[in-house]
Amino acid sequence: MEPRGRSGYNRLAMALDSDTLEQLLDTIRRLVRDRLVPLEAEVSANDAVPADVIAEMRELGFFGLSIPEEYGGIGLSMTEEVLAVLELGWTSPAFRSVFGTNVGIGSQGIVIDGTDEQKQSWLPRLASGEIIASFALTEPEAGSDAGSLRTTAIRDGDHYVLNGSKRYITNAPHAGIFTVMARTDPETPGARGVSAFIVERDSPGLSVGTPDKKMGQQGAHTADVIFEDCRVPAENLIGGVEGQGFKTAMKVLDRGRIHMGAIATGMAERLIDESVRYASERQQFGKPIGEFQLIQAMLADSRTEAYAGRTMVLDAARRFDGGENIAIEAACCKLYCTEMVGRVADRAVQIFGGAGYMAEYPIERFYRDVRLLRIYEGTSQIQQIVIARNMLRDAANG
Repeated sequence: MEPRGRSGYNRLAMALDSDTLEQLLDTIRRLVRDRLVPLEAEVSANDAVPADVIAEMRELGFFGLSIPEEYGGIGLSMTEEVLAVLELGWTSPAFRSVFGTNVGIGSQGIVIDGTDEQKQSWLPRLASGEIIASFALTEPEAGSDAGSLRTTAIRDGDHYVLNGSKRYITNAPHAGIFTVMARTDPETPGARGVSAFIVERDSPGLSVGTPDKKMGQQGAHTADVIFEDCRVPAENLIGGVEGQGFKTAMKVLDRGRIHMGAIATGMAERLIDESVRYASERQQFGKPIGEFQLIQAMLADSRTEAYAGRTMVLDAARRFDGGENIAIEAACCKLYCTEMVGRVADRAVQIFGGAGYMAEYPIERFYRDVRLLRIYEGTSQIQQIVIARNMLRDAANG
């Protein structure tokens, strides 16, 4: 497949030298396996990540992984971010969710399209974890069809007045700022009339609903966000230009789709590790069940698919860092990896048998947790549409 867009596949913009990167990955690996994995059941039962763990992640710089160094972050390239996220996938997604919006969809709109003033004002506080950012796009009547959103932002002097509601907004209960997509031109249908705003939590007219009760991912919180004549300073229009919000969102989601592919792959690798250990220890008919070929087949299929997922996300990340247009590759990562981890989780339950259905083992919890990955930040069906439309557009353009 020929690369599209700018060349430079091998000229990667790595932020860290190899030794520093390995130190960072080793720090994440040790924190995840020694500190976070033992807390998984507690986080699930309490629906909360302990405050001391959040403080530790803040101190280690996790909130600023992808925020440029000049604003106090670590400034990881996409490839480096993928390597970090693969390690973070080894544990409950609730831990990553604490800072995930600061690393991804909550901050990247400002990083990519924000004015200098907006970057100076918000990015240092996001990088330090002083405030949590949240990305408010989805609405009750506009989820996958983001171009049909109804929240409005009408100019009134040196302010915009926002009205509408957002649904299933990750980290909304904790957010200090929201990146909000709203329609500044009600007469222009579709995506062209949509703009992006930075809205502070204490803005008059903004309220956050009760945290949602979910099938899985306890400890990671979502809620509705409601705007009732919410006044937002005009200077908080991202980039200072109306009508660019949808383009900003798509840029953010391209990077986020690779990120989600990596987290799904990391979770798959954890599930495989649990499955292999159980198959090596569990005895049936006088020998470990791992000696039975049908168990071996499930293990082999899972390992093969996870390897494909890891290869995909690293390849897409390198292309991103090389400056290529990776809309297709990013959607492929999100589609394949999130579907893949669902199959791996299902096989893990099967390998564990009855134990896999019991809450005392992590498999049951991961089985529920991974189901959401195929829905948020663009459903699998939306990824299929993105891939196909881009393929057809490329063909039409020769």
